[in-house]
Amino acid sequence: MDNKQRILIVDDDENIAELISLYLIKECFDTKIVLDGESAISEVSTYKPDLILLDVMLPGIDGYEACAQIRKTSQVPIIMVSAKGEVFDKVLGLKMGADDYIVKPFDANELSARVSAVLRRSQIAPATPAAESGDFISYDKLVVNITNYTVTYNGENVELPPKELELLYFIASSPNQVFTRDQLLDSVWGYDFSGDSRTVDVHVKRLREKFTNEDTNWSIATVWGVGYKFEVR
Repeated sequence: MDNKQRILIVDDDENIAELISLYLIKECFDTKIVLDGESAISEVSTYKPDLILLDVMLPGIDGYEACAQIRKTSQVPIIMVSAKGEVFDKVLGLKMGADDYIVKPFDANELSARVSAVLRRSQIAPATPAAESGDFISYDKLVVNITNYTVTYNGENVELPPKELELLYFIASSPNQVFTRDQLLDSVWGYDFSGDSRTVDVHVKRLREKFTNEDTNWSIATVWGVGYKFEVR
């Protein structure tokens, strides 16, 4: 019986990839190594990883493009790994759909903690027969269920990464209340999150792109100089 969680390691440096693999195996994960972005994309459907560690600098298509391609068909958690530690690089990774970003060189314990945290956040409860069961909020054409991590909009299921769903549920649970970016980071990502407030901006932008129906009586509004609110008119 093998119920280990599967980690796909994508890095063109075989030595680094092997070291990461050995450490994760020691932590009771199953691992697979690929050396380029094209292989990473194909392994999503064949290896079916529970999480991807995705290097940015890859031969062929880079990690950013690979992340964007994977996001077209899968919501598997992705941690981008790079020697580039500038804010711009981190924000770009999040915009492409990554769930976290870790800068090389990193401590093995930090890597393990990041992997465990992202996996923990991404675990989805078994689906219940209807969206309106468990803990949910409902507005015009929108139902967000935090119990089974489902969202329906205009009667259709909408696939959201866990953090987008949690952010939407959090602000929608307090309609018309203004939250600062720091409050949202603390409440949704937690005090141990190492990113900055631009993470919130990226996730709000993604949510707005997915919920564009102007006939609804609600929206995610920007309160300039402060933060955001779930505005119900």
